[in-house]
Amino acid sequence: MRDLLPYLKLYKKHWFGLSLGMLLAFLTIAASIGLLTLSGWFLSAAAVAGLTIARETFNYMLPGAFVRGFAMGRTAGRWGERVVSHNATFKLLTDLRVFFFSKLAPLIPGRVSNLRDADLLNRLVADIDAMDHVYLRLVSPMVVGLFGIAGLTALLCWFDRDLGLILGAILLTLLLTWPVLFYKLGKRNGSELTQNKADLRIATLDWLQGYSELTLFGAQERYRTAILDTQQRLLKNQLFNAHFAGLAQALLMLANGWTVVLMLWLAADGVAGNTPDPMIALVVFATMASVELLMPIAGAFQHLGQTLTSARRLNDITLSEPDVQFTQQGIEHSNEYSIEYKGITFHYPDNDVDVVSNINLSIPARQRVAVVGQTGSGKSTLLQLLNRYWDVQKGEILIAGQPIKGWSESQLRQAISVVSQRVDILNGSLRDNLLMASPDCDDAELTAILAKVGLEKLLTETGLDTWLGDGGRQLSGGEKRRIGIARALLHNAPILLLDEPTEGLDKQTEQQIMQLFESHFVDKTVLFITHRLVDLDKMDAICLIEQGEIVEYGSHDALIQQKGRYYQLNQTL
Repeated sequence: MRDLLPYLKLYKKHWFGLSLGMLLAFLTIAASIGLLTLSGWFLSAAAVAGLTIARETFNYMLPGAFVRGFAMGRTAGRWGERVVSHNATFKLLTDLRVFFFSKLAPLIPGRVSNLRDADLLNRLVADIDAMDHVYLRLVSPMVVGLFGIAGLTALLCWFDRDLGLILGAILLTLLLTWPVLFYKLGKRNGSELTQNKADLRIATLDWLQGYSELTLFGAQERYRTAILDTQQRLLKNQLFNAHFAGLAQALLMLANGWTVVLMLWLAADGVAGNTPDPMIALVVFATMASVELLMPIAGAFQHLGQTLTSARRLNDITLSEPDVQFTQQGIEHSNEYSIEYKGITFHYPDNDVDVVSNINLSIPARQRVAVVGQTGSGKSTLLQLLNRYWDVQKGEILIAGQPIKGWSESQLRQAISVVSQRVDILNGSLRDNLLMASPDCDDAELTAILAKVGLEKLLTETGLDTWLGDGGRQLSGGEKRRIGIARALLHNAPILLLDEPTEGLDKQTEQQIMQLFESHFVDKTVLFITHRLVDLDKMDAICLIEQGEIVEYGSHDALIQQKGRYYQLNQTL
């Protein structure tokens, strides 16, 4: 149960709505029990009065009014409890998603790099949805059940203490033992159900997203079979749950029936030592009505295993500490945005092999440096370290002469514009996808920047309102890359990091983009990552990296004159 504590703490924010929901649920149960109990006594008393002289003095109006009042109260209470409880629960789930995402964001890309996108989506949606069981199926029924048993016991004790205590003891025993018993029996199935639900989502998204490749290689049948197998396991879990819930309710009704028989036998000689009278019916009908107190908990705790598994999956994220911790205060720095790598060595958390080793590289402010090398030589890692996706194991990185660890996250993001190899297109309009880089830009500026990167054709239909992402206009790899370039130009930070910015573009577009960069490079510190030796003579310096180490550094002309490794690479073009 400790796994649920982080989420139970969030209940404090919605304590009023949740408490009001439980109060309305208690009043509804009280009205329901009162209706059946009073009706049983009223019918018996009216029948007895009709056979005796008491028929002329028997008060039919007051019990009848209470019966109608309880009936209307039960209906109104049930409606009110549903509205209040579900409203509070939906608000709670909203806060849970915000809480989960606030814990998830700082972990990217370090701690969650090994998790699939579909798995993260499943945790954000299905696992958080499972948290509503905590209140609606666990906390609320147990609290209402305890107070309901106490109230019913007090009512019967008012008439006969022994009968009231016996019924209260039986109901309390059922309330405490039933959940534990069925939690133990349903724990394994609940855990499997949660995992199979996540596996089904992952397998389905893999099949949908990779359908083209699966078709080309003839592997779609194998992936479809994997989906069907996972679905079959999930259906088996759900069938078990349905049978289990039915069994729990049937056994509870059986226990209630035997309790009714017991209470009828105990009250047969009269209630509170009196001769047999309609009070026997009151005791019996109160016992019959008590099943409504216990029915919500009959199958509730079979979901506890599912809920706990979801909580553990969420805790894998929310209780993790980010690999990179940003300071909140930030740091004072000059406006000379130089970059310096001082003896840095780095390897990824899941691998002990150094990606870059003992790198010393100084980029003065407003200088342009190209980093070249073969794929896998560690070029992109230098950019990722400068963005603080990870921290180095050895050495230090400085920006504007200050250690990068002293910069706050907002300071760092404002100082750097990035064109990465992977450009993510959000589900939203073209305008939304551009405004994320510069929220204050107007439509005219956005239109102008799209023209500069050669994406005017995106404006031909609905203009900046063109929907991108899932269900929207599909973009090619080159178009996505140019969207990323447009964002970097709009952000207009003093440091510009380019990771293969012209990859996937044709020669003509590549020349257009490079000319655009040439005008945009003015007064900016530029780190240009590429394995294509094009237009490098316009760079202030070139750094050649192989196997994570700098092997040559200097201007284009100087490196050509040395006739070293850089010269050999140029000769192979």
